[in-house]
Amino acid sequence: MEHEQTIPEQRKEAETSPDSDTRDQLSTSDAAEPDAEVEAAADPVVPRRRRGRTTLLIAGAAALGVLAGTVTGYAIQYDREPTPLPPLAQTVVTPKALAPDATTSNKTINANRWHKTDDDLAKLLIEAPKGAKVVDGAGYESLDWFATNYESPGEGLHHILDDDLRRVVSTSWSEGEDIEVEVRLLQFRDRRTAEYNQRHQATYRQEEAANAGAAIPGVADGAGHVWVASKAEEKPGYYPLRVGTAEARRGDVVVEIFYYEKRGRNIAEDVLIDLAKRQLERL
Repeated sequence: MEHEQTIPEQRKEAETSPDSDTRDQLSTSDAAEPDAEVEAAADPVVPRRRRGRTTLLIAGAAALGVLAGTVTGYAIQYDREPTPLPPLAQTVVTPKALAPDATTSNKTINANRWHKTDDDLAKLLIEAPKGAKVVDGAGYESLDWFATNYESPGEGLHHILDDDLRRVVSTSWSEGEDIEVEVRLLQFRDRRTAEYNQRHQATYRQEEAANAGAAIPGVADGAGHVWVASKAEEKPGYYPLRVGTAEARRGDVVVEIFYYEKRGRNIAEDVLIDLAKRQLERL
């Protein structure tokens, strides 16, 4: 009996008390399992894929929501009645054309495109100052008469016709016995031909004066200049003559001013500039 009782106790002790090798194996296997769990938990692949799927789902839901809202809005607007526009303040947009009568003129026909230089050009000439004596009142010059100002009138007429000169007006006055002033307006078919003529004549004025002259303040570059002759013209039997000139342009109209000092005394540039500015303001 004692022998039988001893055997179970030994077995029990053997089962409850493993040898050192067995304990080492168990401890090794137990230590390996937590490392595998840590590596699995540290793996970033699984959560990254889950975040990408969630973003796509949210974006798809947002797109479907916008599309559904747009479709709903169109459906609501489609079923509504159109909103009427407010009435026009002017009941008659285009007036009926009227038959011409005694009051019809180029100005009334082209009222929306009419410019004051299309009217009587002579009215735009400046008046003589107080105390001056009018030599020639404001009036028109024929083109052939104007061509006599050229050294060769025939070539001059051909030249102004090529430049599309429309009409010429002028006026002149005298101040005392020694000063005479002439103002002339030349209107061309368009601004381009007027600009060409003004710049071309400005070259001659500078050569005649033998100096650079002075620009007119407030006028675009090259569109207004004055010159005073460096020397007076002298001829036997005549008093010396000094000439001041101005060339300017406003639109399709060229302004020419000639200031004669019959004693050959100097002419102040400010006098010419003041005359040119007054004439340009009238245009």
